[in-house]
Amino acid sequence: MKKARISRTTQAFEKVLATPRPGKYRLRLYVAGATDRSRRAVLRARQLCKAEFKGNFELEVIDVYQQPILARDGQIVATPTLVREFPPPVRRLIGSLANTTGLFVGLELDTRRKTSR
Repeated sequence: MKKARISRTTQAFEKVLATPRPGKYRLRLYVAGATDRSRRAVLRARQLCKAEFKGNFELEVIDVYQQPILARDGQIVATPTLVREFPPPVRRLIGSLANTTGLFVGLELDTRRKTSR
């Protein structure tokens, strides 16, 4: 009896975790130190998120020098790297964030298609 209840509770919890929040994007930006390139990447990522996602995003900035374990766990080999973690599947863009079209294609961010319908 107790095992069945735990199993149902676990299944319900996993279902909630797997249910996507509509329109909510979770992004991680990995940078290397407080360099000009890192600052530009952070600025560009924030501008892009504010303009395109209008509050429907979470952006976490990770300095690989300060948090090398997160970089290792995220399998980051170069910076800057922008990772779209949610919605699945995970997508990565390595390098400059200056090309907006490249960003949207590389990370499969389809907010423009959704808003144009």
